[in-house]
Amino acid sequence: MVDTAASTMPACDSEGFLRNLADWNESVAAQLALQEGITLTAAHWEVISTLRSFYEKHKVSPANRALVSLIRKEYGAEKGQSRYLMGLFGGSPAKLSAKIAGLPKPENCL
Repeated sequence: MVDTAASTMPACDSEGFLRNLADWNESVAAQLALQEGITLTAAHWEVISTLRSFYEKHKVSPANRALVSLIRKEYGAEKGQSRYLMGLFGGSPAKLSAKIAGLPKPENCL
């Protein structure tokens, strides 16, 4: 269980992305998610963890198609679908999941 009340929110840019990626932790993720109306579940954490591992290796946040492909590779065809990710993160899953994961906005996301 993440205690969101115990920590303060680090500085974010005008779109709500962390200014300093090192400020991220699970409590910050929960706060960012709540600001978007999302309560994080195990399914959200799978995506967040996968994104953070991908970013650590490649130093880039994947756009929607790449995110779908990444999740499909890690968790199978049922989860590796746009509609599954949209159900978790809304209309722009790559952008919102990157934000909650404490990563930069994917380059080709509006």
